[in-house]
Amino acid sequence: MRYLTLLFPFFLFAQELFLVDKVTQKPLANAQFIQNHKLTISDENGKVIFDTGRTKIAHVKAYGYRPLHWDVNATTEKLEIEPIKVKGLYLSFWGASPKTKTFANAMNLIDTTEANALVIDVKSEQGMMSYKTGVKEASAMDAHYNRTIKDINSYMKNLKAKKVYTIARIVCFKDELSATNHPERAVKRADGTVWRNAAKMAWVDPFNAEAQDYIISIAVDAAKKGFDEINFDYVRFPAKDDLVFSQENNQENRLKAINHFVKKASLRLRPYGVYLSLDTYGYVAWNTKGDTNIGHNTAVLAQHADYLAPMLYPSGFNKGILGIDDPSKEPYRIIKATLLKMEETVEPVRLRPWLQYFKDYAFSREHYNDFEVKEQIRASDDTNCSGWLLWNPSSRYNRGGLLPK
Repeated sequence: MRYLTLLFPFFLFAQELFLVDKVTQKPLANAQFIQNHKLTISDENGKVIFDTGRTKIAHVKAYGYRPLHWDVNATTEKLEIEPIKVKGLYLSFWGASPKTKTFANAMNLIDTTEANALVIDVKSEQGMMSYKTGVKEASAMDAHYNRTIKDINSYMKNLKAKKVYTIARIVCFKDELSATNHPERAVKRADGTVWRNAAKMAWVDPFNAEAQDYIISIAVDAAKKGFDEINFDYVRFPAKDDLVFSQENNQENRLKAINHFVKKASLRLRPYGVYLSLDTYGYVAWNTKGDTNIGHNTAVLAQHADYLAPMLYPSGFNKGILGIDDPSKEPYRIIKATLLKMEETVEPVRLRPWLQYFKDYAFSREHYNDFEVKEQIRASDDTNCSGWLLWNPSSRYNRGGLLPK
């Protein structure tokens, strides 16, 4: 009788649900069905068994699909999950403002071309927030002072009405504001003073637990606001020697620190059903045994993130890569080869590269126009990635290289 009593609640609330591709109606295997912190993986038939009494809302995540948020009390035996190939435009801290011509132009491209996603600066390199969060520490530092999005709820509502896939870009350890307000968290010089790079920008120590928790709290707030994906940029160590951290700065420690941070962030974000993506240098793909001295290794990064977003700007590669004297003139070859190298470790559907949409700065100094953009997109498509993101630091885009809607 005792065992029957213990099992009775399970049988009372447990139900079966089948997850299918909305377009093909085929079963969706290996999808993540999430109720609060409980994670269930769908079987080869797309089936999950869930507890109706656990939470009111459940979330479904599957690589290459939009996230789905579902009322567990709805009467259905099948959930249709919508596939999406994300084709995103980056909007800077200032360009993300709905009052700017930059934002209006991006929305026009969303309406008229294949672009269907926006990468929106939520936390900038300076540590400033683009909207007022509910994070007390951000308020204490006045991080919202120069916010460019005055009404985030209305902003997100309008984007969702147009079915825009929304990605919150959060700059992690490069943070002038946090390092200034909390010098105990800052990366130091050998003499104990706060180190700043050539752009007079300070970093926080990636080993520091308080620095990590602050970043994650910003990510959780963005998830609560309704973003589909959290994108961590500068989720790495500074690429400079002779700096002082709270732990010994060696490869083993760097990899452990970044892995620990990403795992912690992933667990904190799980109840909200958002994807987590990480930016990384393109060269990391080729440096399979090391960490490029920044704590990055493709296999390690992929352990707890949903997507990897390698920055594959041809201008960012050195002369001689793949025997090419001027990488800026070989966008297709550079990007395809690098993605194929990454695919030795990570499934193609979990890769979504950043592509160059700005003038070459390292070689020919030529503008990247229709041909160069199309070649980069073609390389991404030919390696079966789950989309691409266009980077222009000033967020200036035109129809060049983009297909009509």
